[in-house]
Amino acid sequence: MKRVVVLGSTGSIGQQALEVCRLRGYEVVGLAAGKNLEALSRQIALWKPRLVAAEESLHKELKARFPGLRLATAEEVAALEAEVAVAAIPGLAGLSPTRVAVRTGKRVALANKEAMVAAGPLLWREAEAHGAEILPVDSEHSALFQALLGERREDVAELILTASGGPFLKEPADLAQVTPEMALRHPRWRMGPKVTVDSATLFNKGLEVLEAKELFRFPLERIKVLIHPQAYVHGLVRFLDGSLKAQLGPTDMRLFIQYALTYPERAETPLKDLPVPGVLEFLEPDLKRFPALAVAYEAGRRGGLAQVAVSAADEVAVEAFLQGRIPFPRIPEILARVLEATPAEPLTWESLFAVDAWAREEAKRWA
Repeated sequence: MKRVVVLGSTGSIGQQALEVCRLRGYEVVGLAAGKNLEALSRQIALWKPRLVAAEESLHKELKARFPGLRLATAEEVAALEAEVAVAAIPGLAGLSPTRVAVRTGKRVALANKEAMVAAGPLLWREAEAHGAEILPVDSEHSALFQALLGERREDVAELILTASGGPFLKEPADLAQVTPEMALRHPRWRMGPKVTVDSATLFNKGLEVLEAKELFRFPLERIKVLIHPQAYVHGLVRFLDGSLKAQLGPTDMRLFIQYALTYPERAETPLKDLPVPGVLEFLEPDLKRFPALAVAYEAGRRGGLAQVAVSAADEVAVEAFLQGRIPFPRIPEILARVLEATPAEPLTWESLFAVDAWAREEAKRWA
């Protein structure tokens, strides 16, 4: 029986990962969560994991509900003996346990795009030193991973990520009228609030471009974005002969989570008979309407710590928007201001966390 650790178990990806584990009959040996007491309690009761990590404020109540429970840090959960760790703690908070999982040499099903954006070269160095696999969970990167299988790297002309366009692809004309409630109504995907807002600004696609650059180690200028409102084609690879190879499928993250867990096997799912949409559209992204995507590309051109800075600044800006403190168009403005002020220093584990802290404070000045 495959043993799985789920880091970020009460979030959207974590819950769907546990559903996949239930469908596949896997053993869940470790859970790491935040402060969602009721959801975590249900997971502990169902899975009976060997170790659990949670915010310290929950420890007393968790021990009262589960007297034999072994509490630990997320890093200790990540280090458990298992075949796969699902890395789904959002933001840079997920980087440390993801690094630990990589250092244990197990397969890491990576759903935390910020970890690869901020520390891609460092994580690959750890993976190669310890024999770990890093497989993508993001639908777009899973699609590219699948389209690249069996192909020669030198035959690839470009990687194409698709974006649904989010809820504001065409309306309203004035994005200053957008409220947090409007931004959280995504037309295609069921996700957490931060990534849903990122999808609305298209910065999520920008992060995915940076993630693809680091994950597949391709030059930024060979990674493109197309708006695809039907969200059925998740990613395409264009080859030197002009051929395009795509992965298509339903907008259900369980499909991509399962593939990262079962690869190279393709197991059955309840999604296999869903119909193909009658129309598939592809549009160029409007960078004037969605400047956050252009900011991400600029960060990618600068590389290293610039990617760390915009990723951290985005967490601050999105939180300020969700709290009603800044208007929607202010988010990309903050990212651009932080990017311009980012110091040009080499990327190391130490500089990464120092710039992350600096960028958060810098973003707060404008939020």
